[in-house]
Amino acid sequence: MRVAITGGTGFVGRHLARALVERGHEVVLIARGLDRRDSSAYQIPNTRFFTADLSSVDDLVRAFGACGAVAHCAGINREIGTQTYDRIHVEGTRNVAEAARRAGVGKLTMLSFLRARPNCGSGYHESKWAAEEIVRASGLDYTIFKAGVIYGRGDHMLDHLSHALHTFPVFALVGFEDKPVRPLAVEDLARVVVASLTEGRLSKQTAAILGPEQLKLGDAVRRVAHVIGKRPLYFPAPIAFHRFLAIILEKTMKVPLVSLAQVRILSEGIIEALPPCASLPEDLLPATPFSEDQIRRGLPGTGNFGIKDLRCSA
Repeated sequence: MRVAITGGTGFVGRHLARALVERGHEVVLIARGLDRRDSSAYQIPNTRFFTADLSSVDDLVRAFGACGAVAHCAGINREIGTQTYDRIHVEGTRNVAEAARRAGVGKLTMLSFLRARPNCGSGYHESKWAAEEIVRASGLDYTIFKAGVIYGRGDHMLDHLSHALHTFPVFALVGFEDKPVRPLAVEDLARVVVASLTEGRLSKQTAAILGPEQLKLGDAVRRVAHVIGKRPLYFPAPIAFHRFLAIILEKTMKVPLVSLAQVRILSEGIIEALPPCASLPEDLLPATPFSEDQIRRGLPGTGNFGIKDLRCSA
């Protein structure tokens, strides 16, 4: 089968492409082609790259040509210029669904966020929910995955967390009440998405997908710190402090250490879907624990934050 992946050169897109290719499928990677921080996606065998930014239905129809399925993984966690939540999550998803219909695609999967919901005061959450509703109303065979924190090689979580721990002697925890998380290995996510795309699993369902291990956010940070040999001073900081920090970092860093959307995400806890949705069948449940070995496999090279990470150095 030929499968198209929007956001194909991103973190999840790259891992999903590899999982599909390993199972004998062809892949079309759809992305703007502007982010070259990790060029490994362009070396994956049995794939081709299609430049598109989700704004043109006609372009997407061409990209989806001869594809049996589409994985819609494109998304942002902060707004920059014209790259707004409404344009990427809402209008982009509407265009993807329309193009999939025109191209005769048999299956559409979408990667959403575990707690995406309407009327919650967060542009990120609300736009992801609006995108879910577009897919559910598309008339296509679909599966929507509401995922929590995803980690693995090339992610934001381990990458920025390890660099922060190498850079700063202190670490501010989000809020005075340590919230729970269930870290999800990207390999587990890719396996389940592949089953949905190529085996007809989870047809017309919205399903939560979470890692098997529940732990406090602070304990997850400490586990990463132990793996890289760091022992910072931990202290709880109010949500308002993290929001203020996120505003500054979004304006100054190419990829901010933390964004406003991520502050909201971390302040709520990430262990149950809102609104409630279907659970995965037993044979598809993620089984990879957030272990020290798994963390090591996902860590980037050792390094600190520096001038290279600032937007002014572009």
